[in-house]
Amino acid sequence: MATINPDTAMTMFMGNRMQTMVSAFISLPARLGLLMTGVLLMASAHAGLPIQHWKTASGAEVYFVENHELPILDVEVNFPAGGGRDTRDKAGLSGLTQHMLSQGAAGLSDAEISRRFADFGAILGGEQDQDRAGITLRTLSSQRESAAALELFAKVLQQPEFPESVLEREKARIISGLREAATQPESLADKAFTAALYGDHPYGIANADTPESVAAIRRDDLVAFYQKHYRADGAVIAMMGDISREAAEKVADNLTAGLPKGPRAVMPFPPVSYPTEAKVTRIPHPASQSHILLGYPGMKRGDPDYFPLYVGNYILGGGGFVSRLTEEVREKRGLVYSVYSYFLPLNELGPFQIGLQTKREQADQALKVVKETLAKFIHDGPTAKEMKAAKDNIIGGFPMRIDSNGKILSYLSVIGFYHLPLTYLDDFNKEIAKVTAAQVKDAFARRVKPDQMVTVIVGADAQ
Repeated sequence: MATINPDTAMTMFMGNRMQTMVSAFISLPARLGLLMTGVLLMASAHAGLPIQHWKTASGAEVYFVENHELPILDVEVNFPAGGGRDTRDKAGLSGLTQHMLSQGAAGLSDAEISRRFADFGAILGGEQDQDRAGITLRTLSSQRESAAALELFAKVLQQPEFPESVLEREKARIISGLREAATQPESLADKAFTAALYGDHPYGIANADTPESVAAIRRDDLVAFYQKHYRADGAVIAMMGDISREAAEKVADNLTAGLPKGPRAVMPFPPVSYPTEAKVTRIPHPASQSHILLGYPGMKRGDPDYFPLYVGNYILGGGGFVSRLTEEVREKRGLVYSVYSYFLPLNELGPFQIGLQTKREQADQALKVVKETLAKFIHDGPTAKEMKAAKDNIIGGFPMRIDSNGKILSYLSVIGFYHLPLTYLDDFNKEIAKVTAAQVKDAFARRVKPDQMVTVIVGADAQ
């Protein structure tokens, strides 16, 4: 299990809720190798990002950064169509709907769509979590290539056909993947953790897809889900690259004009309930290693405690080899192969999670040290030395987090979907610099309750 980068707390799609059934729509080799990199000059990373924002006539929100250093245009269209919109009897519907957008549209087959994007040198992709479903396009910005790619992208978004034969093929593929995942300790731990933390809340159902729930999905379900959730007035468009504001407005209009319209029917998610007592789930597995997850409801996007929790988590377990958890559990005692912690902010309380992997005979000992380390961190707070090192590393590494079109696009999507300030990226380092050790200690003491956390152990003997 790899250490989770602390940027997980900001770039939602790096979190742990990518549905088993959701894969990138199309992974095509891009022309000239240019589209695969999209690297901006480092000077741009320090120059600030003037984010432009407007609404289309159809009601979609647009967030745009103009940059002409590379002949590339990146576009992402997000909808409130994440896994939290599923129902338990047809869990997986949201991911399947998103995936099927590119499997036949406007009279074109999935093979024709794939071939045409390849001909244009464009890449189509997709991402999903509990809140959002995002569809991405990367294209050369030259008139011929971009016009053709954007026209096809609009057809995928606005005229999906959900062909029956393809649906059955993809369901069979997904069901096979789910059955395989059910034998893997990582997947078992993830599903059990989600169920324990969220129960019947929509965020719990978001990770509850099974072969039976996917088998129950019909074409009419996809059509109804699309009509309800892929609406123009709920769409958020992020654009980054070599295009003018005037051209960007036309692109946004063309991408959303043909989306479903009408009164909005998507309701906000209910609040997440906090656990009232600790819960431990042990799942037997023949693996020689135990996979352990423990956590608690964390924070929402725009949370006033975001920056103290961000800095504190970097010190606790988000800073890789320089974190307390790594030092105490791995370096001093050699109990784990890896250990990490992260916050994943969502519309409602996303998870605060600690994860580790260890020999099964050491599982209880490793878990004990993790809990002791967390309790000590909450009780004492970080040291002055830890605070300085964490803030220096976060601030010093910030340019690397906005050094490519793709990274900036991800931030634009988060800023737009969660209505964060347009100055969010410009203000980030200032906010980090202002965080004090007292604020970190106070935020963790109020927001993380070790005696009420849920714990999942896969691969340890039942007790």
